[in-house]
Amino acid sequence: MAKLIHGMIRVLEEERSVAFYREAFGLGVEKRLDFSGFTLVYLRNAEADFEIELTVNKDRETPYELGDGYGHMAVVVEDLEAEHARFTKAGFEPRKLVEFAPDGELIAKFFFVTDPDGYEIEVMQRHGRYC
Repeated sequence: MAKLIHGMIRVLEEERSVAFYREAFGLGVEKRLDFSGFTLVYLRNAEADFEIELTVNKDRETPYELGDGYGHMAVVVEDLEAEHARFTKAGFEPRKLVEFAPDGELIAKFFFVTDPDGYEIEVMQRHGRYC
């Protein structure tokens, strides 16, 4: 059976992106591979084996166009309200907290934040199937 190991996104500025993911989600650089035309930076934390691979193309000077195909990544946290407050204090401009409860049953509680390159990230409360 296949095992998901990483998701890759292209970023414009390595330092800015590494700093965002470190401060926002506690992800650190697990491995950095530097090549002549690009750099790969693998981010992870102790919570999961899944990594985010940042690809930095060295000849790129303008932001990437994300198009309309990208959806979002999602992470779960223990205390959603505390994380929302922390993100706000850090200047990450998280969107409002949302409770998704069709028919009165709570399915998910979350907010979205955008990284420096425009990628959407859903921050969810650990609950139900999102543990």
